[in-house]
Parts: sequence; structure tokens; C-alpha cells
Amino acid sequence: MNDGKTLLNATSIKVEFEGHNGSALSARLDLPAGMIRATALFAHCFTCSKDILAARKISTELARQGIAVLRFDFTGLGSSKGEFAHTNFSSNSLDLIIAADYLRKNYEAPSLLIGHSLGGSAVLVAAKKIPEAKTVCTIGAPSSTRHLLGLFESSLEQITNDGQAKVEISGQSFTIEKQFIEDLKSDIVIDHVSSLGLPYLNLHSPVDKTVGIENATELFVAAKHPKSFVSLDDSDHLLNKESDAVYTARVISGWIERYLPNDAQQGADGIESIRSTETLDGKFQQIVQAGKHRLFGDEPESYGGYDSGLSPYDFLCASLATCTSMTLRVYADFKKLDLSRVSVDVSHTKVHFKDLDEVTREPANPNAKIDQFLRKIYIEGGVPEELESKVLEIADKCPVHKTLLATSIIKTELQSD
Repeated sequence: MNDGKTLLNATSIKVEFEGHNGSALSARLDLPAGMIRATALFAHCFTCSKDILAARKISTELARQGIAVLRFDFTGLGSSKGEFAHTNFSSNSLDLIIAADYLRKNYEAPSLLIGHSLGGSAVLVAAKKIPEAKTVCTIGAPSSTRHLLGLFESSLEQITNDGQAKVEISGQSFTIEKQFIEDLKSDIVIDHVSSLGLPYLNLHSPVDKTVGIENATELFVAAKHPKSFVSLDDSDHLLNKESDAVYTARVISGWIERYLPNDAQQGADGIESIRSTETLDGKFQQIVQAGKHRLFGDEPESYGGYDSGLSPYDFLCASLATCTSMTLRVYADFKKLDLSRVSVDVSHTKVHFKDLDEVTREPANPNAKIDQFLRKIYIEGGVPEELESKVLEIADKCPVHKTLLATSIIKTELQSD
């Protein structure tokens, strides 16, 4: 058991807990680097598993934003134990409530509930039994559990007469019992969404051939405000394209931002330095935390990275660019100059000393290379000719500019956790 708040390394760990019938349910807990701002519970789609692309990408993206995510396989699916044939929609909702209780006892109760396809319908039904839930998000969710009856239409008579039947779903064989069919007919989703009483985000593709867009309409109309709808455009139902899964994850992480406590409220402003920590996703990716601010550091794909954030030299160029712009604005305001909006471009290269027009210090090795930053200052509408030299002079007074030109001292200490 941990304190539910502070973990240094982003990671995905295996966990296990007992489901509604005592069977062991296999789960993964995706943990952020640094402060945990909130905890989410993710329910996968019907007959899928916690490890499908959509579940992995959404959980990973939310972890990068400081949100711990528990995703698990429902009873009898994926790596979880138990018989799928003995489960139904109601038992799935119960497993969600049990998963929330596991988080409550071992980490922190989930404030965010996310469900994909039938998992979305399940979180809508389970939400009231998870009192800590602050938001609910569904992806391609059916508005009615009866929707699934269409998957078994050709076998319904056999299920009714024999009590069960083997059916093919997405290339896999499953045993469907009569009790499963009867449970689907209870159809309680709309009743629950209309009395949800929580901020609700509905994501759905208008070309979803598995769960039609009319389901999104029915859910959205039934829900009370605050509610939001985002179209997933040409995505398929399972979000099989990685770009669709990543987009969905980023929409969710952006939407829930307003419902989460910021890092400063949770004490992250106690971190006085800049902290960069590996996410352990990819070769280079870092989560960079500065007080309540979170950024990503990475390398371009050509260097083996994901290109998901600024490179180290990008951060250095950004420091010089922002400091230059701020310095010019402070000077213009102090002198009451009519200086329009300032933009600064900075690029970085390494050049030989011998190729430079001027050198500020004598090189120990004339063939050695030196860092060169090219800074271009843009001022909307231009600047009067008599101020041009002054603008360049003030730009050189930028503190970061001075730091880069000066000889710095870097002290390094090895710290233990």
C-alpha cells in the first residue's frame, strides 16, 4: 500500500483482486511520474481485454498527465479467471464496483470513470455505487444493453431452448447462456445516465458500424448538464488506428483537466527545482515537472524517440526565446515605448570556431566546435529605425543570454529515494 500521492517513476504494474464470484481478476495499474493528481478506472469493450490498443494508449496518456489508471479484464476474459459464460452485464458492473473498492483500499478511490463500448454502458450504471466519482467518460457506448442482442440473433432460439449456445464474436468463440440474454433485456442504461448527476463526456464515431451514432445521441439527450460530445470522425469502433486512440486519449485528458485539482493544490509547488523523470514509455520520453506545470521531453523519431515533446536543445532554445521576448516587453513598458507584439525564433547548431566571423574567446582548439544560437526577433508592424539598435542591445541583456555566454558551474549530487 502506498500513500496514493507520490511515485517518482511512471510505470505499469500488474495487480490482482477478486471479482464478484471470487475469481482472480487480472489488472494493470498505470502510474504517473511524480504527483498522482487523481485516479481513474477504465472498463474495456465487450469480449475485449485490458491490453487492447485503445485501453493501453488512453491509460498511458492519462498517466502522463498525472492520473493513475486501473484497467482490468472482466471475469473470464483476457488473463482473468472464471467462466465468461456465467457472467452478464450486471456482473460486469459489479466487477467495476469491486475494482473501485480495490483502488479505495490500496491506493485512492477513482474520481474518473472511463468505459469503452459496453464498458461505457457499465460505468454509467456503476457510477452511483462509486461515490468518489467526479466525472464519467464513454467511448462508442451503446445506449441500450439490448443492442448486444443483435450479435446473437441467429442463436437466440437455441439459447432459449437449450439454455446456452456457442457464438462467434470478432473471430472468437464464446458460450452465451440464457441468463446473459435475460440480463441484457433489463435495459437500465438510459435510466442511469439521466440521473447520473456528474460531468459526462461522450465520444463516438459517426461511422461506427458496431454501435451506431444514434446511441450517442440517445445518451447525450438523456444526460443532464454539464455534458460534452466529441466526434471521433472516421475512427472505427475499437480505435484500431493508433492515431485514433492517441487522439481520444488527449481529448479525455484535456476535458477532465477542469475537474481535477491542480498540482499546486496537492503540494507539487513544494518541488523547488525542475524535475525530469523517465516515463519508461519509449527510449527517451520524459515528464518534466515545474511546480504545477507539466511538459514532455523527448527526441525526434529520427533519433529513436516518439517526438512527443521538446528535445533538450529545444528547451534551451525556448528559454532564450521566451526570456528575450519578456526582456524586450519589460523594457518597452518601462520606457513607455509603443512596441507591438514581439516574437522570437531561436535555432541551435554547432559550428567550427574557424567558421565564425567573430569569437568572444580564444579556443583551446581552433578545429573544435562551439554552440551557436541564431536568434531572430520579429515585431509586428516593424520598429522605428532609431530604435533598432536599442532593441538589439536590450535583447543581449536577457538573463538567459548572459547565462549562455558566461561560464557556468554545475554541481551534481547523487540522491537516494
